[in-house]
Amino acid sequence: MKILTLAALIPAYLPFSLLAQENPKPDEIIQVHGAEQELVLPSEEPIEGIFGSADTLREIPRAATVITESLMQSANIDDLHDITRFAPNSHAAAGFGNPSLPSLRGQLGELFEGGMRRQAGNNGLGIPLTLNPIESIAVVKGAPPVMLGTTQRVGGFVQLQPKRAQLNTSGTLLRGKLGEWQQYRLQVDHNQVLTKDESALRVSAEVIDEDSFYDFTKLRSNDLFVAYEWQPNTATRWSLGVEYYDVSWTDNAGINRPTQALIDDNLYITGQGQQPNGSFVPGAFAVVSPTGQIEIDRSRVLTDPLDTNSAETLILHSSLSHQLSQQWLMVNRSYYQHLDREGINQNSFVEIIDGAQTFEHRLELHYAEHTVFGVNMRYNDVLGYSQFTTEADLPIDLTGNLSQRRIPLTAEQQARLVELRPGVFVSPGTQYDLNNDGVGDFNLSDTTDSTSYQWGIFAQHKWQLTERLLATFGARADYYDVEAQDAIPPAGVTPGRDTHNEWLSAASFALQYDINNELMLYATAYDSDSTSNSMAGGTVLNANQEIDPQNFATENRLYELGVKYAPAGARWYADAVLFDQRRSLRNRDGSNSGIRTEGFEAQWHYDRGNGFWATVAASYIDAYYDNSAAFQGTRQVADAFDDSRPDIIEGTGVGAPNFAAFPPSYQQLQGVPEVQASTVVGWRLNEQWTVGGDLSYTKSYPLDYLQTVFIRDQHQLNLSTEYRFSERLRARIDIINVTDQDNWAPVFEGGYFGATLAFPSLPRHAQLSFSYNF
Repeated sequence: MKILTLAALIPAYLPFSLLAQENPKPDEIIQVHGAEQELVLPSEEPIEGIFGSADTLREIPRAATVITESLMQSANIDDLHDITRFAPNSHAAAGFGNPSLPSLRGQLGELFEGGMRRQAGNNGLGIPLTLNPIESIAVVKGAPPVMLGTTQRVGGFVQLQPKRAQLNTSGTLLRGKLGEWQQYRLQVDHNQVLTKDESALRVSAEVIDEDSFYDFTKLRSNDLFVAYEWQPNTATRWSLGVEYYDVSWTDNAGINRPTQALIDDNLYITGQGQQPNGSFVPGAFAVVSPTGQIEIDRSRVLTDPLDTNSAETLILHSSLSHQLSQQWLMVNRSYYQHLDREGINQNSFVEIIDGAQTFEHRLELHYAEHTVFGVNMRYNDVLGYSQFTTEADLPIDLTGNLSQRRIPLTAEQQARLVELRPGVFVSPGTQYDLNNDGVGDFNLSDTTDSTSYQWGIFAQHKWQLTERLLATFGARADYYDVEAQDAIPPAGVTPGRDTHNEWLSAASFALQYDINNELMLYATAYDSDSTSNSMAGGTVLNANQEIDPQNFATENRLYELGVKYAPAGARWYADAVLFDQRRSLRNRDGSNSGIRTEGFEAQWHYDRGNGFWATVAASYIDAYYDNSAAFQGTRQVADAFDDSRPDIIEGTGVGAPNFAAFPPSYQQLQGVPEVQASTVVGWRLNEQWTVGGDLSYTKSYPLDYLQTVFIRDQHQLNLSTEYRFSERLRARIDIINVTDQDNWAPVFEGGYFGATLAFPSLPRHAQLSFSYNF
């Protein structure tokens, strides 16, 4: 098991630990940053490098939530799904069991780290995310501000703040976690002061070795993060972070055939689908003759032990700040990431990233805390291969044998693809008409060999119009220079290739009115262009062997009215916001649908001061298509069945998947609950015992476009207790889903699989964790 890898690494860190403990003061407790500390409320930790050099929640004229390091530990935050405990309107689809991107206001959002946009998944189907290098999380709604630049996803973004080496205290923190289904995690986090108040080194290593409740599902990963901090004087500070991460995991598509009986009672319709040509291999327009209806084990999901999913990535972050004068601050930020990914599944899905390189550098000049301007350059180069055109989930009978799930490609299907290596077929990067009949001869996915350069210039200024009225204006222009070519053209053709140049712009305006020093009202307007990209930020050619200009012409608008309250002398904070947002949704075929959302969000954070604290978040959203087309893999789940068993289901016999396209409409966006609420509490009973928990709720919402199947009102309760054996050692037990709810979630953002798949939540289970600092 890979858990043994970390055990072998620990001796390498022990010399640092011994150095940290030389000549300690009597009874001195030596702690690495992030060990035992008082709770830090979201309103008390500045957000760095997003709206300015450092701003608190009350000062930002946007809806945002901060999950501090202490809250991450107290609430057992493990992945991006867990942000729903704190952030309103952050309900997310399952992301095939491994969320790599956040979901905010009903759409995928971006992922930033240290103020720089990370490579992430292709429409949410990416690589699992580790929080080993991260010490706090900021969740912001709407497109990123002008400092951060043009992006693809504009529902909102999550800013991950990397750990920093501490300049004044050395120490080591050891954390471990044991869970049901043979789940193990181990982390060592060591901080070593090299020169007091001048330089320090921090090493954080994590190993995860987890099996799963779900069939044939696993997660194995190693993550090593090294941070260096240098502060030669009070004017200069350099933070450097390097992370290496390798991971293997299972794509988990949940359970197919999501009828209302499945959602309400776990009742599954049996019977293998048959294609129009008579084949029982899952394929397009297959029809199922129901053979019965049984209660299915929720662990039986669409996975296969022969599936291969792995990734390896290297990330480097650098932030150098220098106080040029009393008024001028210069900040240089640099980011580099290399990513390789291998995904080959037995249902014929393939996604291989054979090298993705991203580099970005941003220079910021801050003047007197009210003006910032700067320039940045971003380079992205992606070589990737994709094939998802022959997937067919609805015809599969999950209660049958594994062979019934597998989709070996026929000779005819192989002829419409290109063989990447023996037995692995992918789509070419564009369309070709080999027989000159006016019809393309190939299936297209997201295969790409593309390079993009993005040059940006931005400025933001705050005007103090009156003693209490503040106006902020920001503007940005980005120039894109993109080249794309076919990564694997069929034999005998001239490979498709195209270039494209485009200017994209963004502008924001905000008014803030301080009623007093505690209460602030704000109004924000934001307008920007965004891109539409494929895996790892690459650019694809369309069927005409061109880069579609529409990929660089997606308009997004945001309007917010909000109030923020942070009373002096009290440890609590509250805000509320009304929003109206128009944005785009990238469909699975690469097209875009316009989405409009309107709603309300509120949050409250409170610390009574005697060991009791609480956070509450609530939201309402009306998300609908903005006179725009919509797409689903199948029009409705009933299309997969014939009408031979009306006592089970009144099937239409159309067959599935049938690649349904719905005309422009204002239909409600499927897969998004209108109402979401959550609360997290903690209470230190005495010096040894702490108890806590969280409760979340989502209102009933449609799973599919036609609203034939609904996920009912749902809640989940988690409880925890922690016992402190000493100042160094503590242990904790978490009980997740205490009431053992049979909850469900969409599998994929945007609703494409709304009539095809649903993801079952984990049953009640327990985790035991411990931490020891020395």
